[in-house]
Amino acid sequence: MSEHMEKIKLDEAQLGIVDGMIDWVRVVDGNNIVLYANKKMREDLGDIVGRKCYEVFCVNKNCEYCISNTTIEKGSILRKESKIGDRTFMVISSPLQGNSGKNVCSVEVFRDITKERDLAEKIKEKNKKMSDDIKFARNMQMRMLPPKGMYNGLSIDYLYESSESLSGDFFDVFKIDEENTGIYICDVVGHGVTASLLTVFVRQSLRTIAKGNMNLNNIMKELHKTFLSLNLDYDKYFSLFLGVYNKTTRGFSYVNAGHNSEPIIMRKDGEIELLSSRGYPIANIFDNVKYDVN
Repeated sequence: MSEHMEKIKLDEAQLGIVDGMIDWVRVVDGNNIVLYANKKMREDLGDIVGRKCYEVFCVNKNCEYCISNTTIEKGSILRKESKIGDRTFMVISSPLQGNSGKNVCSVEVFRDITKERDLAEKIKEKNKKMSDDIKFARNMQMRMLPPKGMYNGLSIDYLYESSESLSGDFFDVFKIDEENTGIYICDVVGHGVTASLLTVFVRQSLRTIAKGNMNLNNIMKELHKTFLSLNLDYDKYFSLFLGVYNKTTRGFSYVNAGHNSEPIIMRKDGEIELLSSRGYPIANIFDNVKYDVN
């Protein structure tokens, strides 16, 4: 034990425990001189006792933020992350008292966190890619909304706000033929990527199935059949309100596949009417479906 270490309250038994640690441990005095280094640190860096603490890492001046000096001065336990070569360490500095009871040195423990930091960086990169993908999907979902203004003889306006970046709530207005326009409101169970993908399925399927098809029950049966062909789990399903407006007769026919939020008609005279109808949602638990057309 060095003559400097003899002034510190640290016996051979304590040093033996420190020597058994896999972390680097060293004792540094107020002049930045290394008074002690444990076995692991000596094996990796050689005999560093008596050298300036920063010289050990091939640096010619003290650290910009020296936690060792601050620890000795204030008696506080401090930590910082340091890059040493191609490795990253978490350095924890604790005060060490001399025989006088004053803080004369700091004990620095260097824990190698290189793998943790590399993993954190990889997770960060993957999260950024996932975030970019979600933003792209969100942009695509917004672009699939129907245009505002006049469309196939109808004036369309709406406000669409999803609870998350990607939503399972969706609606569409689409042309069936020159006389008829399809309108639907859909609520896929859940939120996020899975739900948003199912909204794409509903949109594309309905636009294809309803092309030139004016029988709402047949449209819903075909949609249900197409959904069953996906072989999804039983916890994946959606509710749907589907209507068809004829601009010549000004008639509006509709069905409801388990959609709880019933649309309303607000007439010019102020009368408000709920578009009530009954029917099962589109789900794998039903083999056959039939809906009341109103």
